[in-house]
Order: sequence, then C-alpha cells, then structure tokens
Amino acid sequence: MTALAEMVRAGDPDRYAATLAAPLAAQQKLWPLYAFNLEIARAPWATREPMIAEMRLQFWADVLDDIAAGKPARAHEVAAPLSALWQEAELPVALGHDMIAARRWDIYRTLFADAAALEAHLDASSGALMWLAAQVLGAGAGAEAAVRAMGFAAGLANWFVAVPELHARGCPALPDRSDAAIRGLAELGLARLAQARGARAQVPPMAAPALLVGWQAGGILARAAKFPALVREGGLYPTEFRRRGGLMLRAVSGRW
Repeated sequence: MTALAEMVRAGDPDRYAATLAAPLAAQQKLWPLYAFNLEIARAPWATREPMIAEMRLQFWADVLDDIAAGKPARAHEVAAPLSALWQEAELPVALGHDMIAARRWDIYRTLFADAAALEAHLDASSGALMWLAAQVLGAGAGAEAAVRAMGFAAGLANWFVAVPELHARGCPALPDRSDAAIRGLAELGLARLAQARGARAQVPPMAAPALLVGWQAGGILARAAKFPALVREGGLYPTEFRRRGGLMLRAVSGRW
C-alpha cells in the first residue's frame, strides 16, 4: 500500500473503501486528490489559533498557484503527487481554491446565514471534490451537473452524520435545528440524488468510482427526512454490515 493510500485509509475510511471498487490505475489517480482533501480538512482542527490554521490553508492555496504557474512541485508527500496529477489531468485550479475557501468555515465556525449558505458550502467542498475526482477518471463537461448533484447529496448525508460531533465542538452546523428545516434539507438532498441518478447516462462508466463515494447517501437522507431528531442526536449511520453489503452490491453493479 502506498503512503497516500494509507493516509486516506486511516483518515477517510469510507472514501477509501469506495475507491477500492475502482481499478488499481484509477485508485492511484484518486489517492493524491483525496489526500489533499484530508490535508485541508485537518488544517483548521490542528490548532486553536486561527492565524496558524489560515497559514496551513494558505500553504495549499500556494501549492495550487504554483501548479497554475507551472512551477516545480513543492517537496511534500502530498503536494508533489498532487501537482503531477493536477497537471496531467488538466484540472481547474479554481475548484481546489473553492475547496480551501470552504474549509475556512471550520476555522471560525460561524452560523450559516441560511440553508442556501450551507448548500453553497457543501457544493464548494463535497461537490467540488467529487467533480475533480470524476474529471481525473475521464468525465467530460457534460457530466458536471450529475456529478455535482451527487456530490451535494453525499456531502449533506455526511454533514448530517457529523452534526452531533460538530455541535459538541462548538460548531453551529445547522442554520436551523428544527425538524421542519432538517426535513427540508434532507428532501433537497434526496432530490439532488434523484437528479444525479436520472442523468446517469451522462457520466462515463470509467468515472463511476468517483460517485460511488456517495453510496450511503440515499439511506442516510431518507432516515433524516423521516426522523429529523436523529440528525441532532446521532444514530443516522448504518451498521457496519449494512454499509459493507451496500457498497459491495453497488460496486458489482456499478450503479451509484
């Protein structure tokens, strides 16, 4: 196992498990991107000093700017392979900057103004990451709407699961904690999931592993819509048996 694969396995086990359904060549392309996501996700939580957290995120913003400028890769276990991948796949640097900007919420943890602000946050983080991963695996511009819709649904499902922990850490994760507001968000996520699956033909099969990351989204969002209190209290996550079984079935069928 490569160092990047081990990093993702330890820090993002669900995404790692989903990626194992991809051919080895595809896995090796996704590890640097997913390791980059882990690095920027961890940065705000590695310190209580906002300035230091900002500096950590700025490092990755500078890495992306170096890529855009064609400068040599920085001597870093993630930055170097990330730079090679970004240039090889001709990925848009702006999407990486969107992901970094979204992580600044984790530094300051201010209340989202409304549901639209939370939606924008999820699109800039989970949506952008999934779209980058799909492009790495060969998806063209015609797949963007479907991939981003799937990325939003997966991101919202993961966000709902994380709400109790975020609140325990003093993060106002939901602009409105009422049952009605949570149900409305869950229904929006389910609508985006249906949108993505309705446009499945626009996503080439070779890019499917990027979307398989959201294999749990439907079940989690449906439970959140039916039992909104579970979002506040915890208990949305399926059992390990159901998770593994669901992933295996989707990996075999290729139907994310």
